[in-house]
Amino acid sequence: MSMSTTPTVEVEVEEDGSISKSAAVLACGAMAVFYVAVLYAPTGLLRMSTPVSRDHYFIRRFVCAALSTALSVAATFYLLTLGELQGLSAMLRVFGLRTDHLCQAVLIPLSLTSLIYLGSFFCKLHAHSSSHNGLIPCVKQLPQGLARCARNVMAWRNYFVAPITEEVVFRACMIPLLLCAGFSTTLIIFLCPMFFSLAHLNHFIELYYQGRHSFSRALLVVGFQLCYTVVFGWYAAFLFIRTGTLIAPIVAHIFCNYMGLPSFHASHMRGLETIAFLAGVVGFFTLLFPATRPNLYNHRITGCNCWQAYCILYQ
Repeated sequence: MSMSTTPTVEVEVEEDGSISKSAAVLACGAMAVFYVAVLYAPTGLLRMSTPVSRDHYFIRRFVCAALSTALSVAATFYLLTLGELQGLSAMLRVFGLRTDHLCQAVLIPLSLTSLIYLGSFFCKLHAHSSSHNGLIPCVKQLPQGLARCARNVMAWRNYFVAPITEEVVFRACMIPLLLCAGFSTTLIIFLCPMFFSLAHLNHFIELYYQGRHSFSRALLVVGFQLCYTVVFGWYAAFLFIRTGTLIAPIVAHIFCNYMGLPSFHASHMRGLETIAFLAGVVGFFTLLFPATRPNLYNHRITGCNCWQAYCILYQ
């Protein structure tokens, strides 16, 4: 029979409850396009209404992002017939929404992700300590910095709205669809970022039309950003599949947004910064698999390719 995803897209679901590969890919693509399209709803509405402040504009975008995320969750719930699962907890676990192993889900991925930024961290620490005549004054100013972030709408976008909504749509919704369609976990890790990168194509529009950059410069900047988002998408999908909890990629996403692009070269570093950079890179790739062992984040591990075995519930 046929069903509809959030945007009006026809998909086919197998009789045993699983979803076909073409339908899963189509649904994921539709969710990605819908996520970006809905974000621009405030722009169209503002053209028909009185001007509002920049903060109010982004608040409207936050509401649109929340709406598109909720509709993507509803579409996934419908397509995978999750209503047949017993209890709300079982349904939420499909999306990686769990209350168990919270400490591991936060601390281990955060520590692992911070390794790749070890060189950047030492550079920023050195710069801040130099500009504030030492480390202690820098630490004392941390509460004021957090207070400024709490009042900054861009901070809310970068550290709260974007990480949560993007991870829910592009990991919690899309990965279960692709798993239930029969895609291998390795293929999913490399496939999901393709949809994730679509959600960042709007940056080209912002740079070219609103930022008034030249076409070539906007294309170059966005192309570099897309490469970064694809690499991060691989990592986030890897975390979600390996740990089975949505907290892990959300924490990594927030941290990466805060730190920005890591320093992948040591030409501008000296001494301790260079050692930290090299040690962080080696440590990250050494601990990537051991730190994401599924048994660290789950009470029970099955022989299924995914952590919850929901992809074999109908077999």
